[in-house]
Amino acid sequence: MAGGNDDLKLVGQWASPFVTRVKLALHLKGLSYESIEEDLRNKSELLLSSNPVHKAVPVLIHNGKPICESQIIVQYIDETFVGAGPSLLPIDPHDRAVARFWAAYIEEKLVAPWDRLFRAKTEEERDDAMKQMAAAVDVLEGGLKECSKGKCFFGGGDVGYVDVVLGGAVSYAKASDALFGAKLFDAAKTPLLAAWMERFSELDVAKAVLPDVDRVVEHAKYLIAKNAARPASKN
Repeated sequence: MAGGNDDLKLVGQWASPFVTRVKLALHLKGLSYESIEEDLRNKSELLLSSNPVHKAVPVLIHNGKPICESQIIVQYIDETFVGAGPSLLPIDPHDRAVARFWAAYIEEKLVAPWDRLFRAKTEEERDDAMKQMAAAVDVLEGGLKECSKGKCFFGGGDVGYVDVVLGGAVSYAKASDALFGAKLFDAAKTPLLAAWMERFSELDVAKAVLPDVDRVVEHAKYLIAKNAARPASKN
């Protein structure tokens, strides 16, 4: 648990996979925190003052000082609370660099086109995003094989930094079949990732933190419909 002098507040939104990453890290470390649910349609003064650059969740406020961006927050938690729970980033500098590489790959090659998928206004845009995601997942399958070293997770035998980064999106990955008619981690194409997702989902921390898949499906459908109703931007 956090020390008596540590005051942790997480400004977030239940459906955000980026917020889920931070919750996973906090729970893995066994840290107590106050969860503050944000209405992104009417952003609070706390959010706007804590993250004036991006005005986005998540924001972790530690003893009154804000930390922004999910990957930076997860690293901050790991580095600040060294004696609490397991280390998320590897101790070995090379292994640590490899973990950061794959986390950045997930962000750029998987999460970015995933976001475009929700915002797509045409079938062509949607198909292009799906193709980019499929290609990224194929490469990530190899990344899991490299990082896991024949064990269960990207962190090896235990959950690590890359598991937390990807784990934040597990509910959305499970919802992809209902949303788009395609499994993101298909056991026939990416057996290691499919098995990883099932193992990760059975962890106590995942059961405590991951949002309900059916609720995610309904939320995602709302976002897709909302984005589709917006007029196309003019260049």
